[in-house]
Amino acid sequence: MLVDVLYLIAAVCFIFALKGLSSPKSAFYGNCCGIAGIVLACAATYISLDISSIAFTLVAIAIGAGIGIYIAGNVSMMALPQLVAGFHSLVGLAAVLVAFAAYCAPGLFSIVGIHGICKSSLIEMGLGSAIGAVTFSGAVVAFLKLEGLYRGTAIPVFVNAVLLSLVLCLLTYFVATQSTIAFVILTLFSFIFGVTLIAPIGGADMPVIVSMLNSYSGWAASGIGFTLHSDLLIITGAIVGTSGAILSYIMCKSMNRSLLNVILASGQSGFDQESTDSLSKSFKNGSAEDIAFLLKNAESVIIVPGYGMATSQAQHALKEMSDILKKEGIEVRYAIHPVAGRMPGHMNVLLAEANVPYEDVCELDKINRDFASCDVAYVIGANDVTNPAAKHNPSSSIYGMQILEVEKAKTIVFLKRSMGTGYAGVDNELFYAQNTMMLLGDAKKTTEEVIKALQETV
Repeated sequence: MLVDVLYLIAAVCFIFALKGLSSPKSAFYGNCCGIAGIVLACAATYISLDISSIAFTLVAIAIGAGIGIYIAGNVSMMALPQLVAGFHSLVGLAAVLVAFAAYCAPGLFSIVGIHGICKSSLIEMGLGSAIGAVTFSGAVVAFLKLEGLYRGTAIPVFVNAVLLSLVLCLLTYFVATQSTIAFVILTLFSFIFGVTLIAPIGGADMPVIVSMLNSYSGWAASGIGFTLHSDLLIITGAIVGTSGAILSYIMCKSMNRSLLNVILASGQSGFDQESTDSLSKSFKNGSAEDIAFLLKNAESVIIVPGYGMATSQAQHALKEMSDILKKEGIEVRYAIHPVAGRMPGHMNVLLAEANVPYEDVCELDKINRDFASCDVAYVIGANDVTNPAAKHNPSSSIYGMQILEVEKAKTIVFLKRSMGTGYAGVDNELFYAQNTMMLLGDAKKTTEEVIKALQETV
């Protein structure tokens, strides 16, 4: 009875945690609720364990905690998307391992019926293993893409259709026969399906994919929760699965695309590849002094952070620049696109690290109309989410995606390492516009040069 009560309270804590994490202002309290839920869940688990199992469990937790602390202490903010993808893969692998453990020792899980393992449990194990395997291999591919170790491969849609059909047929056969071979082959094909599903997806869609994998991991955990007769795992898995699916939908809506379109698309997977066409076009190459003059004489400045801010870790320099401008009476805000960066909320996390006030950070739908009255749009590597081709070029791979309409600003300043294309491999026509000034180089270094020039003129 006590265990069930603790599990119920823990589930409520997780719900409040999710609610708290929906806003930067309440994120701290949301994290506290999540931590409280985890502590209660672990306490309930210890109460339900045999004395002989507690020592082994504590050792396993200590090893896992040690690895987690080491990773958390050494990972850079730029690598957070890769870290998230890696954690998703571990959740998927855990689901596969639990499914196999339940299949090999069904008596320990109380899932044995008159004719062997219960049909309902076979369905749960099969689905949990299949979804977990897809999550694991798909998240590994996503990690490799985000790390720049793998660019992706064009895979015909029919290949994925065939693999999905095979997985479903094997799942049906496994439930009907309880065949060990069918279970193993089902899992292997699911691993392959995860690779072929994620491999062709373009780089610009990676935030959606990270969110989708989060949803997969939740459903895998929920499915295994039924096998383990764990109400807490069922509830939390469903929460994670549903929230990840909703977030994926929201991001797809902002891109004016469907989730199915993202999954079936085989867009570019470039990593700031150099464009030979862009090198032949003329553009205005400004200096830090030029940019400082524009900023100092502006009344309204909108900063548009992209992955360039993450790679150069320029958020602290931006905060310092913003403070200088605010002291001069200049309005400064930050415009965030739902799919900027490499994971949902990537830019928000980096800006929060630099202590940028929450009220200065605006979402796309709230700030887009303000670009027309903005004096300077200060863009840091946000190539794809500001590209007007998304609105008027049907042949572009990003056509239909909602963008931040920086082209309406009186002056646009682009900070880039080079004139190469963005993550989607599409050249941005704004680079060559009459009201655009390019500032090439590392974004942190160039912003610090702008700060120095501003301080000299104040």
